[in-house]
Amino acid sequence: MADARQHPRYAVEVAVRLDLGDLSVEGRSRNLSRGGMSAYTADAVPLGAEGTAQLALVLAPAGGDASARSEPLELPVRIVWCTPIGDEHQLGAAFLTLTREQMDTLELFLRYLDEGRARGDDVAPNDPFAS
Repeated sequence: MADARQHPRYAVEVAVRLDLGDLSVEGRSRNLSRGGMSAYTADAVPLGAEGTAQLALVLAPAGGDASARSEPLELPVRIVWCTPIGDEHQLGAAFLTLTREQMDTLELFLRYLDEGRARGDDVAPNDPFAS
């Protein structure tokens, strides 16, 4: 069966921070597209919650300082699903209406990841939660 998604997904791992009203949760992406993302977090998040997602590349080499990150890309999101997986939660977030600047920056972010993959670079950053 063909994938009927509107936007292609990029299987990338970036640091994610969700600010959803009084709730702030950190995690890492599983995949990213022009329409939204899937991410893993330690905590569950309520369906329908709206707020912002900050996405940042972890710039440290394997075993390096995981706090070395790119400037975050901040986008408006709505949580569309959340399910427990082991001792984590996987969630789906849809991007809400983006400004032209946010769309351009997201396009640049995805192009950077796509070009790195085409060169054979390891574009998935380190897990910021690895011990």
